[in-house]
Parts: sequence; C-alpha cells; structure tokens
Amino acid sequence: MKINKNSKIFIAGHNGMVGSAIKKKFIEKGFKKIITVNKKKLNLIDQLKVFNFLKKKKPDLVILAAAKVGGIVANSLYKESFIYENLQIQNNIIHGSYKAGIKDLIFLGSSCIYPKFSRQPIKEKYILTGALEETNDAYAIAKIAGIIMCNNYSKNYKLNYKCLMPSNMYGPNDNYDLQNSHFFAALIRKIHEAKTLKKKSVKVWGSGKVLRELLFVDDFADAVYFFLNKKIKESFINIGSGQDYTIEWYTKFIMKQMGVQLRIDYDKSKPDGVPKKLLDVSLAKKYGWKSKTSLREGLIQTLEDFELGYRT
Repeated sequence: MKINKNSKIFIAGHNGMVGSAIKKKFIEKGFKKIITVNKKKLNLIDQLKVFNFLKKKKPDLVILAAAKVGGIVANSLYKESFIYENLQIQNNIIHGSYKAGIKDLIFLGSSCIYPKFSRQPIKEKYILTGALEETNDAYAIAKIAGIIMCNNYSKNYKLNYKCLMPSNMYGPNDNYDLQNSHFFAALIRKIHEAKTLKKKSVKVWGSGKVLRELLFVDDFADAVYFFLNKKIKESFINIGSGQDYTIEWYTKFIMKQMGVQLRIDYDKSKPDGVPKKLLDVSLAKKYGWKSKTSLREGLIQTLEDFELGYRT
C-alpha cells in the first residue's frame, strides 16, 4: 500500500532527537494521523503491551526511532542494558507489527554496525566483514539483528520493512549529558560552559585525531520521508553527509561559531573509539537522495536550541 497523508503512522520514540525531527517533518508534509505514545503509557520493552497496542491502533506504517542510545561512556559501561533493551524494543515492534498485519515499517540503525577497521568509505556490503568496535559492540549487535530481522520478515512474509543506517547525528533536542551524550553534543556543552565560566581551556577526550561524519537530524528525517514509498531491493541503505573531519577540527569549528578561543587539552587516557567511519552514500544518491544542510547552518540551529534549553 502506498503511504499517503491519510495513512496512520506510528512513530516509536517520538520524544527523542531523531523521532521528534521525523514527527516535525511529517507534520510539515501534511500528515494528519500521526500516532505517538509516551513511555509511561507504553513501555516498549513490555512485549504483551506492545503487541496489544499495535493490534488495537493498526497503523499503516511504523517508524522505529526508539532505542537506548548513548556516547562512548554509556555504551562501554552499560553493555548489558544496551543489548537487552534494544533487542527487546526491536523484537517487540517488528514482530508485533507483523502479527498486527502491518505491511510497512522503517527501522533506524546506526553506522556502528560496521567493523572497527572497515575499508573507507564504508559500503553497505562491508557489514559483518570484521570485528566491531569494542566500546559499542553490544549496541551494534542489536542493530545488526534488527536489519537481519527486517530483511527476513520482508522476504518470508511479503512485507515492506526497510532499514536506514545514519552516520553520527546532531541537531535540536539532542542529549547534552556529559556521561551519555555523543561527541558533538558534549563538545557544544563543554565549550559553552568554558565560555560562560571564562575558562582558558576545554578538555577533549582522546587524541582529537579520529575522524567523524556528522548528519543534521532534519536531513535524516528528510531521508525517512524520501524513502517512504521508494521501492528498494537492498536490505538497508546508508544515510550520511559524505564528509568527515577530525574531533580537533570540530572543536575549533564550534569555538569559532561561539566566538571563543580556548586551549584544547586532550585527555589521552580516554578511548578514541573507531579511527574513522565515513559512510559511502552513493546508493542513497543513486536513488535520488542527498543531505542538504551545511554543517554551519546545522550548528547555528543546534546552538539556538541548546541555549534555549540549557541550565548551568
């Protein structure tokens, strides 16, 4: 069935950075029947409640943006939670959608599914060709399981369960907790606090030499909308900006945008993570999609949102 503005769409994880951006995009496009539910009313880890919810609401499309996410600290310290909660959420929603007769689903993954020392830029076919990065292997394994699950449910049950794999994302409604955030959000907070408190330096984890690709969250929401009714034969597609820079470069870029000059102190006792993970986005481009927001424009919007919600 072709998804249109009268279709019922359930966005799981609508309060998070990614889910809220997708919800905003679909509202802008004129979709009226968007279904959301708070965690207090529906804990996605509870199988029976999820199955009953999907059976009762019977959406035409499910967008699975819900996940337990975090940066390098959280991923390293709470591996048991990351693999258990993410597998539970995915299994409940994917299998529950099948049981409820829902034909269309979009599963959102992560670039951490690829091997630690993958060839660059990373093509979709490089999945499962080497060992994962140790700090986030639990999260990555859960996401890989989601891809394989969607692919086989689609094949065997004649469903249309697509998977999109984004690079690192940033944007409004991000998480700035220094223990659980991703690197870009952590840098924004650290530099903002150093500027506010008139410090002379900012501490950055690792060597600052590793390379990271960033994608503005609204661009990813645009990709979800773009691939909604696209017929794709691949089990999943990379979604990224196609550019990467060092952590040191990002730190200086944010400082320049904030109008502050600070000495960068590198804490080399902290892990760097994967040395480089640049996605090959040629497949997405072949289908006609590419990112539109420049890093400067994305950072301006992110800083505006951060300063509105930030409390010292």
